[in-house]
Amino acid sequence: MASEGEFDIGALSESQQAALQQYTDVTGQEIKDAVPLLERSQWNVQIAIAKFFDGEGPDLLAEAHAAHNSIPRATARHENLHESLLEADLRAYRPTRGPQTEPAPRVVPQPFAVYQTPFLVAVLFAPFRFGYKVVAGLFKSIFYFLSFLPQSIRPRFVATSITKGLRQTSGRRVTLPKETAQRFRRDFEEEYGAHRLPFYEGGHAQALDAAKTELKFLLIVLLSPEHDETESFVRDTLLAPEVVSFLADPASNVVVWGGNVLDSEAFQVAREYGCPKFPYSCLVCLTPKEGSTRMGIVKRLAGPMTAEAYLSGIQTAIAKYAPDLDGVRAERAAAELARGLREQQDSAYERSLAADRERARQKREAAAAAAAAEKKALEKAEAAARLREMRRRWRKWRVSTLAPEPEVGSKDAVRLALNMPASSGAGRVVRRFARQTTVEELYAFIECYDLVAGQQQDGEDGEEVVEKPPADYEHRYRFRIASVMPRETFEPSGEVTVGEKMGRGGNLVVEEGDSDEEDEEGEEGEEGGDD
Repeated sequence: MASEGEFDIGALSESQQAALQQYTDVTGQEIKDAVPLLERSQWNVQIAIAKFFDGEGPDLLAEAHAAHNSIPRATARHENLHESLLEADLRAYRPTRGPQTEPAPRVVPQPFAVYQTPFLVAVLFAPFRFGYKVVAGLFKSIFYFLSFLPQSIRPRFVATSITKGLRQTSGRRVTLPKETAQRFRRDFEEEYGAHRLPFYEGGHAQALDAAKTELKFLLIVLLSPEHDETESFVRDTLLAPEVVSFLADPASNVVVWGGNVLDSEAFQVAREYGCPKFPYSCLVCLTPKEGSTRMGIVKRLAGPMTAEAYLSGIQTAIAKYAPDLDGVRAERAAAELARGLREQQDSAYERSLAADRERARQKREAAAAAAAAEKKALEKAEAAARLREMRRRWRKWRVSTLAPEPEVGSKDAVRLALNMPASSGAGRVVRRFARQTTVEELYAFIECYDLVAGQQQDGEDGEEVVEKPPADYEHRYRFRIASVMPRETFEPSGEVTVGEKMGRGGNLVVEEGDSDEEDEEGEEGEEGGDD
Protein backbone atom coordinates (compact mmCIF):
# COMPACT_ATOMS: atom_id res chain seq x y z
CA MET A 1 0.00 0.00 0.00
CA ALA A 2 1.26 3.50 -0.71
CA SER A 3 2.76 5.45 2.13
CA GLU A 4 2.03 9.03 3.09
CA GLY A 5 4.57 11.18 4.87
CA GLU A 6 6.97 9.03 6.85
CA PHE A 7 4.41 6.36 7.85
CA ASP A 8 3.93 3.20 5.89
CA ILE A 9 0.20 2.44 5.97
CA GLY A 10 0.87 -1.06 4.65
CA ALA A 11 2.63 -1.91 7.91
CA LEU A 12 -0.62 -1.45 9.86
CA SER A 13 -2.98 -4.30 10.57
CA GLU A 14 -6.46 -4.46 9.11
CA SER A 15 -8.10 -3.32 12.37
CA GLN A 16 -5.63 -0.45 12.66
CA GLN A 17 -6.27 0.61 9.06
CA ALA A 18 -10.02 0.52 9.71
CA ALA A 19 -9.56 2.62 12.86
CA LEU A 20 -7.37 5.07 10.93
CA GLN A 21 -9.95 5.35 8.16
CA GLN A 22 -12.80 5.94 10.65
CA TYR A 23 -10.74 8.52 12.56
CA THR A 24 -9.73 10.50 9.46
CA ASP A 25 -13.31 10.46 8.12
CA VAL A 26 -14.53 12.19 11.30
CA THR A 27 -11.64 14.59 12.00
CA GLY A 28 -10.13 15.15 8.54
CA GLN A 29 -6.63 15.12 10.09
CA GLU A 30 -3.55 14.27 8.06
CA ILE A 31 -2.45 10.63 8.25
CA LYS A 32 1.07 11.57 9.42
CA ASP A 33 -0.49 13.32 12.45
CA ALA A 34 -3.33 10.83 12.97
CA VAL A 35 -1.16 7.71 13.36
CA PRO A 36 0.83 8.97 16.42
CA LEU A 37 -2.37 10.16 18.12
CA LEU A 38 -4.03 6.76 17.55
CA GLU A 39 -0.94 5.02 18.92
CA ARG A 40 -1.08 7.17 22.08
CA SER A 41 -4.80 6.27 22.35
CA GLN A 42 -4.13 2.51 22.02
CA TRP A 43 -5.93 2.62 18.64
CA ASN A 44 -9.22 3.49 20.36
CA VAL A 45 -11.07 5.65 17.84
CA GLN A 46 -13.44 7.24 20.38
CA ILE A 47 -10.61 8.24 22.73
CA ALA A 48 -8.59 9.63 19.80
CA ILE A 49 -11.55 11.68 18.55
CA ALA A 50 -12.10 13.08 22.05
CA LYS A 51 -8.42 14.02 22.32
CA PHE A 52 -8.53 15.68 18.88
CA PHE A 53 -11.50 17.93 19.74
CA ASP A 54 -10.93 18.47 23.49
CA GLY A 55 -7.13 18.34 23.64
CA GLU A 56 -5.00 15.53 25.03
CA GLY A 57 -4.13 17.13 28.37
CA PRO A 58 -1.65 15.54 30.76
CA ASP A 59 -0.90 11.82 30.69
CA LEU A 60 -2.62 10.70 33.89
CA LEU A 61 -1.17 7.20 33.73
CA ALA A 62 2.42 8.49 33.50
CA GLU A 63 1.78 10.92 36.36
CA ALA A 64 0.34 8.12 38.47
CA HIS A 65 3.42 5.95 37.88
CA ALA A 66 5.67 8.88 38.79
CA ALA A 67 3.69 9.51 41.97
CA HIS A 68 3.88 5.83 42.80
CA ASN A 69 7.64 5.77 42.31
CA SER A 70 8.07 8.83 44.53
CA ILE A 71 6.30 7.23 47.51
CA PRO A 72 8.67 6.72 50.46
CA ARG A 73 9.62 3.09 50.97
CA ALA A 74 9.04 3.22 54.70
CA THR A 75 5.39 4.11 54.23
CA ALA A 76 4.69 2.21 51.03
CA ARG A 77 2.35 -0.23 52.78
CA HIS A 78 0.20 0.58 55.78
CA GLU A 79 -2.29 -1.98 56.93
CA ASN A 80 -3.73 -3.16 60.22
CA LEU A 81 -4.54 -6.72 61.24
CA HIS A 82 -8.28 -6.32 60.88
CA GLU A 83 -7.96 -4.98 57.33
CA SER A 84 -5.58 -7.80 56.38
CA LEU A 85 -8.03 -10.43 57.65
CA LEU A 86 -10.89 -8.65 55.87
CA GLU A 87 -8.98 -8.61 52.58
CA ALA A 88 -8.08 -12.28 53.01
CA ASP A 89 -11.72 -13.21 53.58
CA LEU A 90 -12.76 -11.20 50.54
CA ARG A 91 -10.15 -12.95 48.37
CA ALA A 92 -11.31 -16.34 49.63
CA TYR A 93 -14.96 -15.72 48.81
CA ARG A 94 -14.37 -13.65 45.66
CA PRO A 95 -14.87 -15.60 42.44
CA THR A 96 -11.92 -15.88 40.09
CA ARG A 97 -13.47 -13.88 37.24
CA GLY A 98 -15.96 -11.86 39.24
CA PRO A 99 -15.74 -8.22 40.36
CA GLN A 100 -12.45 -7.16 41.91
CA THR A 101 -13.92 -4.50 44.20
CA GLU A 102 -16.70 -4.42 46.75
CA PRO A 103 -19.87 -2.69 45.62
CA ALA A 104 -20.38 0.72 47.18
CA PRO A 105 -23.90 0.86 48.64
CA ARG A 106 -26.01 3.94 48.13
CA VAL A 107 -27.18 4.92 51.60
CA VAL A 108 -30.39 6.88 51.92
CA PRO A 109 -31.11 7.80 55.58
CA GLN A 110 -34.26 6.21 56.90
CA PRO A 111 -36.32 8.32 59.28
CA PHE A 112 -37.04 6.90 62.68
CA ALA A 113 -40.64 5.81 62.95
CA VAL A 114 -42.48 6.88 66.08
CA TYR A 115 -44.71 4.12 67.39
CA GLN A 116 -47.59 5.16 69.63
CA THR A 117 -48.30 2.46 72.24
CA PRO A 118 -52.00 1.81 72.84
CA PHE A 119 -53.23 3.21 76.15
CA LEU A 120 -54.38 -0.14 77.59
CA VAL A 121 -51.05 -1.82 76.77
CA ALA A 122 -49.14 1.10 78.27
CA VAL A 123 -51.11 0.79 81.53
CA LEU A 124 -50.51 -2.99 81.74
CA PHE A 125 -46.75 -2.72 81.11
CA ALA A 126 -46.17 0.41 83.19
CA PRO A 127 -44.56 -1.52 86.11
CA PHE A 128 -42.18 -3.34 83.76
CA ARG A 129 -41.15 -0.06 82.11
CA PHE A 130 -40.45 1.52 85.49
CA GLY A 131 -38.28 -1.44 86.53
CA TYR A 132 -36.40 -1.38 83.21
CA LYS A 133 -35.64 2.33 83.55
CA VAL A 134 -34.28 1.82 87.09
CA VAL A 135 -31.99 -1.05 86.01
CA ALA A 136 -30.88 0.76 82.83
CA GLY A 137 -30.04 3.89 84.84
CA LEU A 138 -27.98 1.85 87.29
CA PHE A 139 -25.96 0.17 84.52
CA LYS A 140 -25.44 3.47 82.69
CA SER A 141 -24.00 4.96 85.84
CA ILE A 142 -21.61 2.02 86.20
CA PHE A 143 -20.56 2.26 82.53
CA TYR A 144 -20.06 5.99 82.88
CA PHE A 145 -17.58 5.58 85.76
CA LEU A 146 -15.83 2.73 83.91
CA SER A 147 -15.34 5.02 80.88
CA PHE A 148 -12.71 6.98 82.83
CA LEU A 149 -10.43 3.93 82.82
CA PRO A 150 -7.63 3.86 80.17
CA GLN A 151 -8.69 2.32 76.88
CA SER A 152 -6.12 -0.47 77.16
CA ILE A 153 -7.74 -1.93 80.31
CA ARG A 154 -11.31 -0.83 79.61
CA PRO A 155 -13.55 -3.75 78.59
CA ARG A 156 -14.63 -3.65 74.93
CA PHE A 157 -18.34 -4.05 75.69
CA VAL A 158 -18.13 -0.94 77.89
CA ALA A 159 -16.92 1.18 74.95
CA THR A 160 -19.57 -0.28 72.65
CA SER A 161 -22.31 0.38 75.19
CA ILE A 162 -21.09 3.91 75.75
CA THR A 163 -21.06 4.59 72.02
CA LYS A 164 -24.57 3.27 71.58
CA GLY A 165 -25.78 5.16 74.60
CA LEU A 166 -24.22 8.38 73.38
CA ARG A 167 -25.79 7.84 69.98
CA GLN A 168 -29.21 7.32 71.50
CA THR A 169 -28.93 10.09 74.08
CA SER A 170 -26.71 12.54 72.20
CA GLY A 171 -29.67 14.80 71.63
CA ARG A 172 -28.73 15.43 67.96
CA ARG A 173 -31.87 16.19 66.08
CA VAL A 174 -32.49 14.12 62.95
CA THR A 175 -32.40 16.51 59.98
CA LEU A 176 -32.37 16.37 56.21
CA PRO A 177 -29.14 15.15 54.55
CA LYS A 178 -28.16 18.65 53.34
CA GLU A 179 -28.75 20.16 56.78
CA THR A 180 -26.79 17.32 58.38
CA ALA A 181 -23.83 17.96 56.03
CA GLN A 182 -23.91 21.68 56.83
CA ARG A 183 -23.99 20.93 60.55
CA PHE A 184 -21.02 18.55 60.21
CA ARG A 185 -19.00 21.19 58.35
CA ARG A 186 -19.91 23.86 60.88
CA ASP A 187 -18.97 21.65 63.85
CA PHE A 188 -15.74 20.63 62.08
CA GLU A 189 -14.71 24.26 61.59
CA GLU A 190 -15.60 25.15 65.19
CA GLU A 191 -13.52 22.25 66.48
CA TYR A 192 -10.48 22.40 64.18
CA GLY A 193 -10.56 25.92 62.75
CA ALA A 194 -10.78 27.17 59.17
CA HIS A 195 -9.68 24.75 56.44
CA ARG A 196 -9.79 24.21 52.67
CA LEU A 197 -11.21 20.70 52.60
CA PRO A 198 -14.00 20.66 49.97
CA PHE A 199 -16.65 18.79 51.96
CA TYR A 200 -19.71 18.00 49.85
CA GLU A 201 -22.78 19.86 51.11
CA GLY A 202 -25.32 17.12 50.65
CA GLY A 203 -26.23 13.61 51.64
CA HIS A 204 -24.20 10.50 50.95
CA ALA A 205 -26.58 9.41 48.17
CA GLN A 206 -26.24 12.78 46.44
CA ALA A 207 -22.44 12.71 46.75
CA LEU A 208 -22.31 9.18 45.31
CA ASP A 209 -24.55 10.18 42.42
CA ALA A 210 -22.40 13.27 41.74
CA ALA A 211 -19.21 11.20 41.63
CA LYS A 212 -20.90 8.69 39.34
CA THR A 213 -22.24 11.33 36.98
CA GLU A 214 -19.09 13.48 36.86
CA LEU A 215 -16.74 10.44 36.76
CA LYS A 216 -14.90 11.45 39.93
CA PHE A 217 -13.62 9.67 43.02
CA LEU A 218 -15.66 9.86 46.21
CA LEU A 219 -13.67 9.98 49.47
CA ILE A 220 -15.87 9.09 52.46
CA VAL A 221 -14.52 10.29 55.83
CA LEU A 222 -16.30 9.03 58.98
CA LEU A 223 -15.32 10.48 62.35
CA SER A 224 -16.33 9.48 65.86
CA PRO A 225 -15.82 12.13 68.58
CA GLU A 226 -15.67 9.36 71.21
CA HIS A 227 -12.40 7.93 69.87
CA ASP A 228 -9.09 9.21 71.24
CA GLU A 229 -7.36 9.10 67.83
CA THR A 230 -9.94 11.29 66.08
CA GLU A 231 -8.44 14.67 66.99
CA SER A 232 -4.86 13.66 66.17
CA PHE A 233 -5.95 12.09 62.89
CA VAL A 234 -7.81 15.21 61.81
CA ARG A 235 -5.10 17.67 62.80
CA ASP A 236 -2.02 15.70 61.73
CA THR A 237 -3.34 13.65 58.78
CA LEU A 238 -6.57 14.95 57.31
CA LEU A 239 -5.60 18.61 57.65
CA ALA A 240 -1.97 18.08 56.60
CA PRO A 241 -1.00 20.64 53.92
CA GLU A 242 -0.16 18.02 51.28
CA VAL A 243 -3.43 16.13 51.87
CA VAL A 244 -5.54 19.30 51.82
CA SER A 245 -3.75 20.57 48.71
CA PHE A 246 -4.36 17.30 46.87
CA LEU A 247 -8.01 17.00 47.84
CA ALA A 248 -8.76 20.67 47.13
CA ASP A 249 -7.15 20.55 43.67
CA PRO A 250 -9.90 20.26 41.00
CA ALA A 251 -7.49 18.25 38.84
CA SER A 252 -7.59 15.43 41.41
CA ASN A 253 -11.28 14.82 40.61
CA VAL A 254 -12.10 13.92 44.23
CA VAL A 255 -15.41 14.57 45.96
CA VAL A 256 -15.01 14.59 49.77
CA TRP A 257 -17.98 13.63 51.94
CA GLY A 258 -17.65 13.65 55.71
CA GLY A 259 -19.92 12.54 58.51
CA ASN A 260 -20.16 12.27 62.26
CA VAL A 261 -21.28 8.81 63.38
CA LEU A 262 -23.44 10.48 66.03
CA ASP A 263 -25.68 11.49 63.13
CA SER A 264 -28.13 8.96 61.80
CA GLU A 265 -26.94 9.11 58.18
CA ALA A 266 -23.23 8.74 58.97
CA PHE A 267 -24.02 5.86 61.35
CA GLN A 268 -25.95 4.07 58.60
CA VAL A 269 -23.07 4.68 56.16
CA ALA A 270 -20.58 3.21 58.63
CA ARG A 271 -22.78 0.13 59.09
CA GLU A 272 -23.37 -0.39 55.34
CA TYR A 273 -19.67 0.04 54.46
CA GLY A 274 -18.56 -2.34 57.22
CA CYS A 275 -16.49 0.24 59.09
CA PRO A 276 -14.00 -1.77 61.21
CA LYS A 277 -12.34 1.11 63.06
CA PHE A 278 -12.50 4.88 63.49
CA PRO A 279 -11.39 7.20 62.03
CA TYR A 280 -12.41 5.55 58.76
CA SER A 281 -12.00 6.59 55.13
CA CYS A 282 -12.75 4.80 51.90
CA LEU A 283 -12.37 5.73 48.24
CA VAL A 284 -15.22 4.94 45.85
CA CYS A 285 -15.39 5.31 42.08
CA LEU A 286 -17.09 3.92 39.00
CA THR A 287 -15.65 0.57 37.93
CA PRO A 288 -16.56 0.24 34.23
CA LYS A 289 -14.75 -3.07 33.81
CA GLU A 290 -17.04 -4.63 36.41
CA GLY A 291 -20.24 -2.92 35.29
CA SER A 292 -21.13 0.18 33.33
CA THR A 293 -22.99 1.70 36.30
CA ARG A 294 -21.32 -0.08 39.21
CA MET A 295 -19.70 1.98 41.97
CA GLY A 296 -17.02 0.05 43.85
CA ILE A 297 -14.87 0.55 46.95
CA VAL A 298 -11.31 0.79 45.63
CA LYS A 299 -9.49 1.65 48.88
CA ARG A 300 -10.16 1.43 52.62
CA LEU A 301 -8.20 3.52 55.14
CA ALA A 302 -9.08 2.59 58.71
CA GLY A 303 -7.52 3.76 61.90
CA PRO A 304 -4.87 6.42 62.58
CA MET A 305 -1.98 6.78 60.11
CA THR A 306 0.52 9.34 58.94
CA ALA A 307 -0.31 11.93 56.30
CA GLU A 308 2.19 10.34 53.89
CA ALA A 309 0.61 6.91 54.20
CA TYR A 310 -2.91 8.35 53.92
CA LEU A 311 -2.09 10.36 50.79
CA SER A 312 -0.10 7.47 49.32
CA GLY A 313 -3.04 5.09 49.63
CA ILE A 314 -5.40 7.53 47.98
CA GLN A 315 -3.02 8.38 45.12
CA THR A 316 -2.22 4.72 44.46
CA ALA A 317 -5.91 3.82 44.12
CA ILE A 318 -6.54 6.86 41.93
CA ALA A 319 -3.60 5.98 39.67
CA LYS A 320 -4.95 2.43 39.29
CA TYR A 321 -8.52 3.33 38.34
CA ALA A 322 -8.05 6.75 36.69
CA PRO A 323 -7.34 5.26 33.21
CA ASP A 324 -10.67 3.42 33.32
CA LEU A 325 -12.47 6.65 34.15
CA ASP A 326 -10.55 8.43 31.38
CA GLY A 327 -11.76 5.80 28.93
CA VAL A 328 -15.36 6.25 30.03
CA ARG A 329 -14.91 10.02 29.89
CA ALA A 330 -13.57 9.73 26.33
CA GLU A 331 -16.46 7.48 25.33
CA ARG A 332 -18.93 9.97 26.76
CA ALA A 333 -17.17 12.81 24.96
CA ALA A 334 -17.31 10.88 21.70
CA ALA A 335 -20.97 10.06 22.28
CA GLU A 336 -21.66 13.71 23.13
CA LEU A 337 -19.81 14.77 19.99
CA ALA A 338 -21.79 12.33 17.88
CA ARG A 339 -25.01 13.48 19.50
CA GLY A 340 -24.03 17.11 18.87
CA LEU A 341 -23.29 16.32 15.22
CA ARG A 342 -26.64 14.56 14.89
CA GLU A 343 -28.41 17.51 16.50
CA GLN A 344 -26.63 19.92 14.15
CA GLN A 345 -27.52 17.76 11.16
CA ASP A 346 -31.13 17.52 12.30
CA SER A 347 -31.23 21.27 12.91
CA ALA A 348 -29.74 21.97 9.48
CA TYR A 349 -32.21 19.56 7.89
CA GLU A 350 -35.11 21.23 9.69
CA ARG A 351 -33.92 24.68 8.61
CA SER A 352 -33.49 23.49 5.03
CA LEU A 353 -36.93 21.87 5.11
CA ALA A 354 -38.45 25.06 6.55
CA ALA A 355 -36.72 27.13 3.85
CA ASP A 356 -38.03 24.77 1.15
CA ARG A 357 -41.51 25.02 2.60
CA GLU A 358 -41.27 28.82 2.70
CA ARG A 359 -40.07 28.96 -0.90
CA ALA A 360 -42.87 26.61 -1.96
CA ARG A 361 -45.38 28.77 -0.09
CA GLN A 362 -44.07 31.94 -1.66
CA LYS A 363 -44.12 30.28 -5.08
CA ARG A 364 -47.72 29.20 -4.59
CA GLU A 365 -48.69 32.66 -3.38
CA ALA A 366 -46.88 34.28 -6.34
CA ALA A 367 -48.58 31.91 -8.77
CA ALA A 368 -51.97 32.59 -7.14
CA ALA A 369 -51.33 36.36 -7.24
CA ALA A 370 -50.26 36.17 -10.89
CA ALA A 371 -53.34 34.11 -11.76
CA ALA A 372 -55.56 36.57 -9.90
CA ALA A 373 -53.91 39.55 -11.62
CA GLU A 374 -54.23 37.85 -15.00
CA LYS A 375 -57.87 37.08 -14.31
CA LYS A 376 -58.54 40.65 -13.19
CA ALA A 377 -56.77 42.07 -16.26
CA LEU A 378 -58.77 39.75 -18.50
CA GLU A 379 -62.00 40.81 -16.81
CA LYS A 380 -61.04 44.46 -17.23
CA ALA A 381 -60.16 43.91 -20.86
CA GLU A 382 -63.45 42.15 -21.46
CA ALA A 383 -65.35 44.92 -19.65
CA ALA A 384 -63.52 47.59 -21.65
CA ALA A 385 -64.22 45.77 -24.90
CA ARG A 386 -67.86 45.33 -23.96
CA LEU A 387 -68.07 49.04 -23.04
CA ARG A 388 -66.50 50.08 -26.34
CA GLU A 389 -68.89 47.89 -28.25
CA MET A 390 -71.92 49.34 -26.46
CA ARG A 391 -70.56 52.87 -27.00
CA ARG A 392 -70.10 52.15 -30.69
CA ARG A 393 -73.62 50.79 -31.00
CA TRP A 394 -75.00 53.78 -29.07
CA ARG A 395 -73.30 56.21 -31.47
CA LYS A 396 -74.67 54.25 -34.44
CA TRP A 397 -78.15 54.52 -33.00
CA ARG A 398 -77.78 58.15 -31.91
CA VAL A 399 -76.53 59.41 -35.26
CA SER A 400 -79.68 58.08 -36.86
CA THR A 401 -81.84 60.11 -34.45
CA LEU A 402 -80.15 63.46 -35.04
CA ALA A 403 -82.39 66.18 -36.48
CA PRO A 404 -81.38 67.42 -39.96
CA GLU A 405 -79.82 70.86 -40.43
CA PRO A 406 -82.39 73.62 -41.13
CA GLU A 407 -82.41 75.17 -44.56
CA VAL A 408 -80.48 78.30 -45.40
CA GLY A 409 -82.54 81.42 -44.65
CA SER A 410 -84.71 79.74 -42.04
CA LYS A 411 -85.75 82.28 -39.41
CA ASP A 412 -86.01 79.56 -36.77
CA ALA A 413 -82.35 78.56 -37.05
CA VAL A 414 -79.43 79.23 -34.72
CA ARG A 415 -76.02 79.47 -36.32
CA LEU A 416 -73.23 78.03 -34.15
CA ALA A 417 -69.49 77.96 -34.73
CA LEU A 418 -67.97 74.98 -32.94
CA ASN A 419 -64.22 74.90 -32.24
CA MET A 420 -63.63 71.10 -32.15
CA PRO A 421 -60.76 69.65 -30.06
CA ALA A 422 -57.42 69.17 -31.77
CA SER A 423 -57.55 65.40 -31.29
CA SER A 424 -60.60 65.10 -33.52
CA GLY A 425 -58.91 66.89 -36.45
CA ALA A 426 -62.21 68.59 -37.45
CA GLY A 427 -61.07 72.12 -36.71
CA ARG A 428 -63.84 74.75 -36.79
CA VAL A 429 -67.30 73.49 -37.69
CA VAL A 430 -70.19 75.85 -38.55
CA ARG A 431 -73.74 74.46 -38.52
CA ARG A 432 -77.32 75.62 -38.13
CA PHE A 433 -79.60 74.11 -35.47
CA ALA A 434 -83.28 74.60 -34.79
CA ARG A 435 -84.08 76.85 -31.85
CA GLN A 436 -85.87 73.95 -30.13
CA THR A 437 -82.71 71.80 -30.30
CA THR A 438 -81.71 70.79 -26.76
CA VAL A 439 -78.21 71.11 -25.42
CA GLU A 440 -78.07 67.31 -25.12
CA GLU A 441 -78.84 67.13 -28.90
CA LEU A 442 -75.89 69.47 -29.48
CA TYR A 443 -73.69 67.17 -27.38
CA ALA A 444 -74.89 64.18 -29.41
CA PHE A 445 -74.05 65.98 -32.67
CA ILE A 446 -70.51 66.68 -31.52
CA GLU A 447 -70.16 63.07 -30.24
CA CYS A 448 -71.26 61.66 -33.59
CA TYR A 449 -69.69 64.32 -35.83
CA ASP A 450 -67.27 61.94 -37.48
CA LEU A 451 -70.17 59.66 -38.44
CA VAL A 452 -72.21 62.62 -39.71
CA ALA A 453 -69.25 63.86 -41.75
CA GLY A 454 -68.75 60.37 -43.16
CA GLN A 455 -72.40 60.12 -44.24
CA GLN A 456 -72.20 63.48 -45.96
CA GLN A 457 -69.09 62.45 -47.89
CA ASP A 458 -70.27 58.95 -48.82
CA GLY A 459 -73.83 59.91 -49.41
CA GLU A 460 -75.03 56.85 -47.59
CA ASP A 461 -73.95 54.60 -44.77
CA GLY A 462 -73.17 51.13 -45.85
CA GLU A 463 -72.57 49.95 -42.35
CA GLU A 464 -75.05 48.34 -40.05
CA VAL A 465 -78.08 50.23 -38.79
CA VAL A 466 -78.82 50.17 -35.05
CA GLU A 467 -82.51 50.77 -34.37
CA LYS A 468 -82.35 51.08 -30.54
CA PRO A 469 -79.75 51.90 -27.94
CA PRO A 470 -77.95 49.09 -26.07
CA ALA A 471 -79.70 47.83 -22.96
CA ASP A 472 -78.26 48.67 -19.52
CA TYR A 473 -76.01 51.34 -20.95
CA GLU A 474 -75.86 54.98 -19.91
CA HIS A 475 -73.75 57.10 -22.20
CA ARG A 476 -71.44 59.68 -20.69
CA TYR A 477 -69.81 62.42 -22.73
CA ARG A 478 -66.08 62.91 -22.48
CA PHE A 479 -66.12 66.58 -23.28
CA ARG A 480 -67.81 69.83 -22.29
CA ILE A 481 -69.18 72.77 -24.32
CA ALA A 482 -68.41 76.31 -23.17
CA SER A 483 -68.95 79.83 -24.55
CA VAL A 484 -66.02 82.14 -25.20
CA MET A 485 -67.15 85.56 -24.00
CA PRO A 486 -68.44 85.51 -21.33
CA ARG A 487 -67.28 82.01 -20.40
CA GLU A 488 -70.04 79.64 -19.48
CA THR A 489 -70.11 75.87 -19.48
CA PHE A 490 -73.23 74.14 -20.74
CA GLU A 491 -74.17 70.77 -19.31
CA PRO A 492 -75.89 68.16 -21.55
CA SER A 493 -79.49 68.87 -20.56
CA GLY A 494 -82.56 67.52 -22.33
CA GLU A 495 -84.72 70.50 -21.29
CA VAL A 496 -82.56 73.57 -22.06
CA THR A 497 -82.51 74.60 -25.75
CA VAL A 498 -79.79 76.24 -27.77
CA GLY A 499 -82.13 79.13 -28.56
CA GLU A 500 -82.43 79.93 -24.88
CA LYS A 501 -78.67 79.87 -24.34
CA MET A 502 -77.22 81.19 -27.65
CA GLY A 503 -79.99 83.33 -29.14
CA ARG A 504 -79.42 83.70 -32.88
CA GLY A 505 -75.88 82.30 -32.88
CA GLY A 506 -72.57 82.19 -31.16
CA ASN A 507 -69.06 80.74 -30.89
CA LEU A 508 -68.57 77.65 -28.72
CA VAL A 509 -65.48 75.73 -27.63
CA VAL A 510 -65.50 71.95 -27.23
CA GLU A 511 -63.21 70.99 -24.30
CA GLU A 512 -62.27 67.36 -23.68
CA GLY A 513 -60.72 65.54 -20.71
CA ASP A 514 -63.29 66.11 -17.95
CA SER A 515 -62.04 64.81 -14.60
CA ASP A 516 -65.31 63.17 -13.59
CA GLU A 517 -65.49 61.40 -16.90
CA GLU A 518 -61.88 60.17 -16.59
CA ASP A 519 -62.51 58.86 -13.06
CA GLU A 520 -65.52 56.95 -14.24
CA GLU A 521 -63.56 55.51 -17.15
CA GLY A 522 -60.85 54.36 -14.71
CA GLU A 523 -63.44 52.57 -12.60
CA GLU A 524 -65.00 50.88 -15.62
CA GLY A 525 -61.59 49.96 -17.09
CA GLU A 526 -62.01 51.87 -20.34
CA GLU A 527 -59.02 52.69 -22.47
CA GLY A 528 -58.33 56.24 -23.58
CA GLY A 529 -59.51 57.38 -26.98
CA ASP A 530 -62.36 56.20 -29.19
CA ASP A 531 -62.84 55.09 -32.75
